[in-house]
This record gives sequence, structure tokens and C-alpha cells, in this order.
Amino acid sequence: MKSEAETSSTPTVGMEDLVSLCARRGFIFQSSEIYGGINGFWDYGPLGVELKNNLKEFWWQRTVRDREDVEGIDSAIIAHPRTWEASGHVEHFADPMVDCRACKRRFRADQLDEAGHCPSRQGSSEHDFTEPRSFNLMLRTQIGASEDAASTAYLRAETCGSIFTDFKRVRDASRQKIPFGIAQIGKAFRNEINPRNFTFRSREFEQAELEFFCHPSQTEKWFEYWLERRLCFHREIGFDERRLRTRSHGADELAHYCKQAVDLEFLFPFGWKEIEGIHDRGSFDLTQHSEFSGKELSVMDEATKERFVPAVVETSAGVDRTALALLANAYEEERLEDGETRTVLHLHPVVAPIKVAVLPLSKKIGEPARKIAAELRRRWNVFYDESGNIGRRYRRQDEIGTPFCITYDFQSETDSQVTVRERDSMKQERVAESGLEAYIKSRLEEGL
Repeated sequence: MKSEAETSSTPTVGMEDLVSLCARRGFIFQSSEIYGGINGFWDYGPLGVELKNNLKEFWWQRTVRDREDVEGIDSAIIAHPRTWEASGHVEHFADPMVDCRACKRRFRADQLDEAGHCPSRQGSSEHDFTEPRSFNLMLRTQIGASEDAASTAYLRAETCGSIFTDFKRVRDASRQKIPFGIAQIGKAFRNEINPRNFTFRSREFEQAELEFFCHPSQTEKWFEYWLERRLCFHREIGFDERRLRTRSHGADELAHYCKQAVDLEFLFPFGWKEIEGIHDRGSFDLTQHSEFSGKELSVMDEATKERFVPAVVETSAGVDRTALALLANAYEEERLEDGETRTVLHLHPVVAPIKVAVLPLSKKIGEPARKIAAELRRRWNVFYDESGNIGRRYRRQDEIGTPFCITYDFQSETDSQVTVRERDSMKQERVAESGLEAYIKSRLEEGL
């Protein structure tokens, strides 16, 4: 059958439109909103948590389950404080800050323009700032009843810290040999002075990280390998190639532990920004933790009998940033030939919150439609809707990115067929109920 209408596309999206959609449709909204919100913290609603979980599950599948050389862990958010001394976070994890004496606000030194203007006083020639001073970004907490220096701990600033401290235990338990990796998905926390750009820069966020341990002589090989694998992953989840690029770090940008780094950047409405980093961490981490803990973390090459401290190639993806990029990449406003405009999220099926919507043409035939929904729900996240005009129901599903809508109509009662409508093309096809599950499965898995 023909599509509903030929369309012309508007490929760009403003952040205001995207933020409005996220709040209206239950993707993402400000935490503690009824109290006025809290800056830098966000809640994921019914659709947002499904999108985020689908993204994490696919990352885990590709990074851990599809491979024999990667193990997974889920470590505590709070680690022994010495962990962060060994990693260098206590000493190095800081931003240079300045205070504006005019507006009484604090800014990162790199937020001032070349003329030294205050970001909060646009066009002002005010240059009255304090000298830059270091401000540590780690969030502190207290453990136990006393509040003294001995009870101070930190919320982890990145999830990889415990991967290094758990290295020997995981290697022994899994009987893995070098090279192999350890992966983790989890929350991290940073005391960002100026959270901004919606969920892009926030104080509580989620990371999906892999630390791949190898012989120091093989880091270049594994760096190139994992860079290509991560690019492939982002293509698989549906990113427009024109909105992805890589950027190598200059020598002045490298973190204290890093020998080489490449950012995977996405073109957001607010510019090109990092969503993932691939880093050559060398042998820094295990060497530091061995020194600070007094535990032996070197390994023996059984063939050559050489003992060495493994080097590490890291892939570190921001889950929240990637989810935001997926929404920005998918958002489109299409002008239909009848003059109407439809808002549609072209989300890849692997990350779409709802895979299938079942929409009976009338409430009178709701019972057999509900049976179809129940059957499909055993396998996928399925939405059932029998309220309102069928066209409006299609539009609601387009706006939240549902790949397929199934309509049960009065003809279905006699021919045992339903109409399957595809989101992007809006084309419709009659499919036998008996083959519906196989049909949906093949369409959802296309390209994977």
C-alpha cells in the first residue's frame, strides 16, 4: 500500500523542542521538579528508562556476552578512599575556577572568553575576577557516625576505579589470560560547577566502561581495534554518519594517566561534543594500585616467563549523553502533503522504548486485539491503545519512536489478518496473524 503521504523533512532540532518532548512524553524531566528542581540531576520517566535500559542492554550484549575475552562486574559506588589517591583523582581531578566580584558567581576559567568577559554579564567589559584556583570535582561523603577525616569517602567520579582494584580477583575467578577485558555499567558523580545542556553535563550520570588489559607492546593494536568496534556500535544503534566524528587529543589535553586519547563526538544542537572516549592508559593504573596497596598485580606470560604489569585500553561511553544524542539524532518534524506536520522519532528498533503498538480500530473489537498484544508482550515491550481517532494514535506512537503499529479492524475478524504500519515510511501491509510474531521479529532485527 502507499504511504500516508509524501513528506519533506526538517533535519534539525532545537534543544527547546527536544526538552519539551522529553518532558511531555515522559522521557526525561528535572529531578525534584515539584520543589523547583535541583540543578544537575535528572529523572528518567516511563519511556526514558526503557530507552536507557535498551541502550545499556545492547552495549552489554556487544561488549560482554558476544565475546569470550570480556567479563562483567557491578561494583560499589563508594570505594576505599585510597583508591582515589592511587588513581590521582584526589590530587589531579580538579578544574581551575574564578569568582566574578561583580555578579558573585563562580565559573571555570575556560568559560571566560578571550576578552575575559563574565558569562553572566554578556557584553559587559567587567574584568574583575579572582585569580584561578583549583576546585576538586569529587563529591565527598561521610561513612559511620563520626564526621572526622578518617570517615571521609568519595562518590566515584568514574566507574573504572573498582575494575582495577578487582582485576586480580576477576582474573582468578574467570580464569582469563591476558589479553582480556572487564566491563561495567554504573553511576558516577562529579561536583560540576555549571551543569548545562540538559543531561549532557550533569552531577549524577551513568557510564558504560571497558578496561581491556594487554601486554604493553600491544596497546596500539588494541587501541585501533576498540576504536573501530566502538564506531561500529554507534552505527548499529542508528546514528547518522554525518553527525559522528572522531577527534584525537592534543598533548596538552591528555589526562595525567593517558598516553593517547580519541573522542567520539556527536553533532548536538549545541555543537560537536564528546559522547565516548577511547584511551590508552598504559600501565599507570595497576602500577599505582600495586604501589598504594602493597599487592602484586603483575602477571606472568606463560610462554616467555616474562612478568609484566598489564597496560590498559579503555572505552568509556556516557550513557546519558548517548541517550540524549539518540533523541537528537532521531527527532524530526515532517511536513506532510496535506499541510500537516508530524513529529517523529526515528529511533533504531534496538533502542526504541516501545517496539510495537496494538491499536484496534474500535473498542468493540478490543478483545481479540488485546490477545494479540498479550502474545507479543511475552517477547517485546508492547503498548495497547484503543482510545481516539486511529490517525491520532499513529501520531502519538510516531512521536515516541515506536517502529510498528498493528491495527486490528473489522476485516481481521473474517480474514485473520492485521495491518502493520511502519513508522518511518508510514507504509501499511496486511500480515496474517499466524505469522505476525515472525514478521515483527525479522523487521525489528533488520541490520543487526
